[in-house]
Amino acid sequence: MLCDICHENEATIHITEIINDEAKELHVCQQCAEAESIKMQQSFGIADLLSGLMEFPGLVDDKEQALKCPACGMTYNDFKKMGRLGCSECYDAFKKVLLPLIKNIHGSTNHVGKEPPRVTATERQIKKMKVISKKDRVIELREKLQKAIQNEEYEEAAALRDRIKALEKENKNED
Repeated sequence: MLCDICHENEATIHITEIINDEAKELHVCQQCAEAESIKMQQSFGIADLLSGLMEFPGLVDDKEQALKCPACGMTYNDFKKMGRLGCSECYDAFKKVLLPLIKNIHGSTNHVGKEPPRVTATERQIKKMKVISKKDRVIELREKLQKAIQNEEYEEAAALRDRIKALEKENKNED
């Protein structure tokens, strides 16, 4: 089957669109699909999506429209146009506007997603702690190493051994 757009190449992508119980089929080649994708990205981007979501009535009032990031100078209107923030400080500057937007998009403002399966409870605790000394990390890693050896998890044990050696080397260089 030939491509419905260029009528030259073999169609490798088949799209079926159903609108009002009426099915339309489109068969396109890889090159035409890529070209159409680029056109769509140029005409409709994430900025347009966010901008559309921010236009809901009552979501942003005039006072919030005047918000400006003290660090980079980005305004709320700049954010609406670009669909991305200017710096890490923008998250705090636009918090009043971002929280309802995030809730509107995700249904919640709290992250409840999954963590990588390799993250252990101990590693989560370490991440939550702001500062932990390298010596404390070595002690904790050695405990994990012993558990890995007892459980015959030799690949994990080897990785822990390597991390311990690297931290000990860093400690020696700092002394």
